[in-house]
Amino acid sequence: MTDSPSAIDDRADLSPGALDGADDQDAGGRTYVTAFSRGLRIISCFSSARPSLTIAEVAKAVGLNRATARRLLLTLEADGYASQRDGRYSLTPRVLDLGYSYLSSLPLDALLYPSLFAVADRFRESCSAGMLDGHDVVWVARAQTSHPRVMTLVNRVGSRRPAYLTALGVVLLSGLPDDRLDEYLRTADLQKQTDKTITSPAQLLAETPGTRGNGRYRADEPGEYGVRAVAVPVATPDGNTLAISIASHVSAEVMTDSFVPALKETAAEIEHLLLLRN
Repeated sequence: MTDSPSAIDDRADLSPGALDGADDQDAGGRTYVTAFSRGLRIISCFSSARPSLTIAEVAKAVGLNRATARRLLLTLEADGYASQRDGRYSLTPRVLDLGYSYLSSLPLDALLYPSLFAVADRFRESCSAGMLDGHDVVWVARAQTSHPRVMTLVNRVGSRRPAYLTALGVVLLSGLPDDRLDEYLRTADLQKQTDKTITSPAQLLAETPGTRGNGRYRADEPGEYGVRAVAVPVATPDGNTLAISIASHVSAEVMTDSFVPALKETAAEIEHLLLLRN
């Protein structure tokens, strides 16, 4: 006997008549639809190690009889989520739509948080994402471990700081078209916070070519002594530039040699997520 749709074992799951009657059993509530749950379990049983499966293999993996597994697979095939060849079923790219729906429904901070947390956990430093809003950087996501080494700067999601005082801000300013950057430089109030604060529009403008060319910017104590930060840009599908950064007490060399590569890798990961979300 083969596993083709026309040659299957129609034995019931548990007892005669249970094949369809079990589909809507009360499993924690009258609204629970067993058939829908089974369909999701079937989708989940495919993997890189098992990209194609027979009806018998699917039935065994999800704990169903082959008649039920067959009907569910045929339903997935009819809706375009699965395909069948020589008695073996595989998922189709349409299954990705389910993941896209999840990504598109996530708030930006929830979408970015896992990537930011991976960096924060690796270096035990806070990792943030921000966007420009007028003269300020607005924090749109932030992650930190239980024991970050930098505790003095606390920027929650939604908080803002003048762009010129942050590595995030200088990266974002460097990504602006020349006319918008000129407007910022004409209208921004660059106030001194430390001896290393950039307060000259000409000096701030001089930082942009290197930032654009290197794809990163390191800010050395612009707003607080002992704290430096590095940031890299993140391209977004709608053209609005996002940036991510790490603030730390470490040396400039450690920041450049260790933090920058990790941030650029994370930026590429976030860009991919944003493309999927879009």
